[in-house]
Amino acid sequence: MFHVKHPDTAAVDFGDDTPLARELADLRARRRALADATVSLPVRTRTLTVSNQKGGVGKTTTTVNLAAALASAGARVLVIDLDPQGNASTALGVPHTADIPSVYDVLIDEFPLADIVQTSPESPLLTCAPSTIHLAGAEIELVSQVAREHRLRRALDDYLANTAEPPHVVLIDCPPSLGLLTINAFTAADEVLIPIQCEYYALEGLSQLLGSVQMIQKHLNPPLHVSTILLTMYDGRTRLAQQVAEEVRTHFPREVMATVIPRSVRVSEAPSFGQTVIAYDGQSAGAVAYREAAVELLGRGSTDSEGDAPSMNEGKR
Repeated sequence: MFHVKHPDTAAVDFGDDTPLARELADLRARRRALADATVSLPVRTRTLTVSNQKGGVGKTTTTVNLAAALASAGARVLVIDLDPQGNASTALGVPHTADIPSVYDVLIDEFPLADIVQTSPESPLLTCAPSTIHLAGAEIELVSQVAREHRLRRALDDYLANTAEPPHVVLIDCPPSLGLLTINAFTAADEVLIPIQCEYYALEGLSQLLGSVQMIQKHLNPPLHVSTILLTMYDGRTRLAQQVAEEVRTHFPREVMATVIPRSVRVSEAPSFGQTVIAYDGQSAGAVAYREAAVELLGRGSTDSEGDAPSMNEGKR
C-alpha cells in the first residue's frame, strides 16, 4: 500500500489492489492455511525416486526442499543421495568428504545403510545417506557385482526392517543419466516423482524416462509407477509457463500436483549456505510452495497411508 504526504500530513491511499499487494495477501493466506493444515502420515514407508533424465529441472532442489518440508510437517524423512556430485548432501548440511562412509560403501562393500545415515542439522526428523566423490566410479564397479541392480533395495529393506522408527518417506536423488545408479534407485522405490520445469522443451526426454520406468517395471520392480509430477520454476507472469503447465496437465491429469513451485531467488540462494529453503527463509514464497507440496504429497498417498486417500494410479494399472 502506497501513501503520499500532503502539506497537511494526511496520507492519501492509492489502494491495495496492486499486483504486489495481491501477491502478498495471497502469500499470507497460504501461510495461514498451512498453519491450520492437518496431515496423515503413512503407516508404511513410502519410497520415491526423484528423477528426470533432462538436466536443470530442479531435481536435487526438489528432493531436499520437499524432504525438509515433509520433516517440518512431522514426517520422518530419509534422503538417499545417489548423485556423485553430492549436492543433496551439501544442501542438507551433511558432511560428505572422501573419508566419510557413504552410499558408495553400501553399494560396493555392502555396508549397512544404518552405518552411513546422518542426521541433518535442520531437523532431528531429517536424515541423509550421503554421496561422496567415490560414487563417480561406482557405475563401473557395479558391473561385476552380484545382483548389481538390487543392492540398494536390499540395503534399504534391511534398514527399514531393523530401525526402531523407520522413516515415513524415503526420497532418492539420482543422477540425470540412466546408469546402474539410477537403475538401483528405480529398483529400490515404489514411486517415481518427476520434477518438470515450466520452460520450453519441458517434456523433452520425458518419453525416454517413462520408457525406462516401464522397462524396470517389466524386468526388475513390478510395483514401480509414476505417482507424482511436480511443476517447478513456474513464472505466472509469462504465457509460456502457463502453456507448459496446461500441456503437462493435459497429458498427465492425475499425476500432476496442484501445487506449483515458483521461480525463487531464496530457493536458489539456500544451497550456498548449506541449507534448504525451509531453513534459510521458511516464510518465503518458495518455502511456502514446498510446504504445500509436502502436505499435498502426504494427502495424495497410497491406500497404505492413514486415512482413505486413494492411490494416484488406482484404476490405471
